[in-house]
Amino acid sequence: MTVLRVGNASGFYGDRFDAMREMLTGGPLDVLTGDYLAELTMIVLGRDRLKNPDAGYARTFPRQLEECLGLAHERGVKIVANAGGLNPAGLADAVRALADRLGIPVRVAHVEGDDLTAVHPGTLTAHAYLGGFGIAECLRAGADVVVTGRVTDAALVTGPAAAHFGWAPTEYDRLAGAVVAGHVLECGAQATGGNYAFFDQHPGDVRRPGFPLAELHADGTCVITKHDGTGGFVDTGTVTAQLLYETGGARYAGPDTTARLDTVRLTQDGPDRVRIEGVRGEAPPPTLKVGLGRLGGFRNEVTFVLTGLEIEAKAALVRAQMEPALGKVSDVRWDLVRTDRPDAPTEETASALLRLVVRDAGRQAVGRALSGAAVELALASYPGFHVLAPPGEGAPYGIFEDGYAAHDTVDQVAVLHDGRRVHVPPAQDTAVLDAVPEPPLPEPLPPGPARRAPLGLVAGARSGDKGGTANVGVWVRTDDAWRWLAHELTADRFRELVPEARDLPVTRHVLPNLRALNFVVDGILGEGVAAQHRFDPQAKALGEWLRARHLDIPEELL
Repeated sequence: MTVLRVGNASGFYGDRFDAMREMLTGGPLDVLTGDYLAELTMIVLGRDRLKNPDAGYARTFPRQLEECLGLAHERGVKIVANAGGLNPAGLADAVRALADRLGIPVRVAHVEGDDLTAVHPGTLTAHAYLGGFGIAECLRAGADVVVTGRVTDAALVTGPAAAHFGWAPTEYDRLAGAVVAGHVLECGAQATGGNYAFFDQHPGDVRRPGFPLAELHADGTCVITKHDGTGGFVDTGTVTAQLLYETGGARYAGPDTTARLDTVRLTQDGPDRVRIEGVRGEAPPPTLKVGLGRLGGFRNEVTFVLTGLEIEAKAALVRAQMEPALGKVSDVRWDLVRTDRPDAPTEETASALLRLVVRDAGRQAVGRALSGAAVELALASYPGFHVLAPPGEGAPYGIFEDGYAAHDTVDQVAVLHDGRRVHVPPAQDTAVLDAVPEPPLPEPLPPGPARRAPLGLVAGARSGDKGGTANVGVWVRTDDAWRWLAHELTADRFRELVPEARDLPVTRHVLPNLRALNFVVDGILGEGVAAQHRFDPQAKALGEWLRARHLDIPEELL
């Protein structure tokens, strides 16, 4: 077989349940992957396992297999998923029990060794991001289903590709091609028109986008596409957007290889087909990333609705009334969101929202003391007093941090379908991640008339999170727009347009092949999504806010 067709059926724990069946019945596939893990998910699974030691994996996965395991077996499709979370062995046992009950003769293997919680005392979860060669060992030995714990999202593709094409661990260019393909597939429908900046400028039906697949070749090149007849669309824009998602500079580091994103070349290869080629790879860095999750304390929140006139005075009154109850709370944050309009035609559009978020090491300080103080104001505060929902008793929140471990301190093990345990050798060649010099910028557009307008009229964006850091990838669709964007949207201009980043480190990375800039904003998300530091804790819409900001744009681009 010269082409390996790898599809994806899950971009997160809770993604479209029917996607597995849709991918298995929609067209030919060799491997079907599922990405169920994210930073927040690991903490959620950690809390599940505190209650039940046999838990810790994505419970939806066996339910999906209940409907689809027979389909996959009939069609000869291998299933590879990181749904094992904190307990891949437990999930493998559950899949075997399911297969026995259904009478389907499938061979189930799993990958373990990522759990480093024992060497990180005080953490709820501590897991190294493994590469794809444990998956490859399982598939080479004949597994039909492979479940893993914390592997990189791209490993779900590099593993099957290495097994199928016989790649060695040092074939970095080919592995890097698979990493890029895996990164495009990992978030499911985000590659097929979901969450896409120009969703309203394409004839494709984005109400129910299909899930993506990659046609991988032995040289590491691929074509990103989707099953015929499914919704959404695949073009160089959707693929560019996903390539920029949750990445940083030109070097995209992983445990198998470091992929050079500045070498990626995209071409439209027909309707709903984008060819990816030219990807170069380098030796992986000397250390593996380790995701560290811990419980940070307890949080609570209440949103007061302020309607009509004197919004600022009403906010000041309720803040003063709440002050005695907040005196002992370690972290208090007030945000007044002016959603109100003058002479509004509806009560909702006449109202502003005052959001109070509190955090503390102890539940009591943010629990009944806060909720009682808020509820007691019901008849004794500003006119029109009400809240969106009564505050609760305080809930635990998590903190996610990055750690690192040398390759040879992590023992990756492929547990084959027959019970044999194969230790996967660590990377032998590694390279320190030096910064890539900024490439030369294109010649700027000649001066001409400009108009004040939103950036999003000419540029797309996609943003996301890594711990407390956010990235915002910005791209344009023409060479002239690139000549303007590369010179106009500097790190300083980004800070002007996004005032939250004004006092934070902002690093700009230039990717000319993609006509793209990638901005990394350190600290804007505080202690990460589980800590709920800001209104949009995963920075999902940070790019859309940037696109809505106005600046002077050459009229020829508009």
